[in-house]
Amino acid sequence: MVHGRLPARLAGLLFPILIAFNTSVLAIEINDNWDLGGAIRARVDEDSSRGVRKFGIDALMLSAKYTSDSWIGAARYRFYGKAYPYQYTHHFGDINFAEYAWIGYRFDPTQQVHVGLNQVPFGLQRLYSSTFLETEAFTMGLEDLDELGVKYIKDLGAWNLQTGYYARSAWPGNGTSHGSTYSTVATPADSYVAGGSNNIERDMFVARLAKNVQAGGWKGEVGASVLTSTLYNRDTHLDGRRNEFALHYAGMRGPWSVKLQYTRQAISPKNPDGNNQTITIGGYDGTYNMATRGNLYQANAKYAIPGNYLWGWVKNVAMYSSYDLYEKSDPQFHNTQRWIVGTSFSLKFLSIYVEWREGRNDPYLGGSSYAQSLAAGGIDSWKGQLYMNIGYYF
Repeated sequence: MVHGRLPARLAGLLFPILIAFNTSVLAIEINDNWDLGGAIRARVDEDSSRGVRKFGIDALMLSAKYTSDSWIGAARYRFYGKAYPYQYTHHFGDINFAEYAWIGYRFDPTQQVHVGLNQVPFGLQRLYSSTFLETEAFTMGLEDLDELGVKYIKDLGAWNLQTGYYARSAWPGNGTSHGSTYSTVATPADSYVAGGSNNIERDMFVARLAKNVQAGGWKGEVGASVLTSTLYNRDTHLDGRRNEFALHYAGMRGPWSVKLQYTRQAISPKNPDGNNQTITIGGYDGTYNMATRGNLYQANAKYAIPGNYLWGWVKNVAMYSSYDLYEKSDPQFHNTQRWIVGTSFSLKFLSIYVEWREGRNDPYLGGSSYAQSLAAGGIDSWKGQLYMNIGYYF
């Protein structure tokens, strides 16, 4: 691999090769302990208001998993580029980064430890919704967050305790931006981010306590999470703080499932000139500003449709909807909102998501200001777009 690139010819050949085979052929089980696999995905984007009508290769993912009685571990690496929204790059694979890479040890069936680039145990795990895009919490650096450190997991009957210390964010990948990680993290601003800051995150402490509950036919868990970390500003050479607190509930009753979470965010960076109302964060080859203080409200509902259809070709059908509101403390800032309704299903060996997405002051949706929507705001009106993702996981 040269400069982190996947050769264009190889990338072009991968999709037809993968489709030509059956999942059981491509999933490589080296022995009873090791599994190698991955995925290749295509995407469709349609937003007539902005003249966006795109189809192309979305991503290539390569993964490895190890499991034994005592030792466990997992790693995944991702490649992007050339196709929308990365049409500004020359080759597929120009943008690449690690998602996670950790090893662990199980002391007994009730406790284990993970070391390396692993998921920070905050809030709903692993994902906060059923959507493909994930929620505003991912955009804010809370959901699906992997950083470098150590995590301890302990089951205590109906209780589950997870604690962690993370010395630093994920190591940088390759791309065109300072935001070159899978997870959204505090990042020095790129030149296009007006009013951007120059912070890096260190010494994160996090704790999550959840309890299995059952009421009215609903089974699930309720829990609370706390997170605190140091934000070192490279311009002022001063340390700020990041504090997060969350309450969550996840439950199921028959085909229905719900996820609810409230998060209080209180970030106090030490930016130059006392401009501490925003902080620059980023990932996926981009950086943008975020309001440092506010309340995040989230709700997700899903209905799983039982059975197989079209002679068994269509199965695992689900309908879902998700809503997020980031209520910013600064009265001069416009709140950020995201609403998604969609369906997911399996078509033979393909995994398909189809979503209608609406965003208001959302950096990811509707052509709003990418750099400022999550801070002061962008297009302060609802903007929608259609999205489809077709994945082959092996």
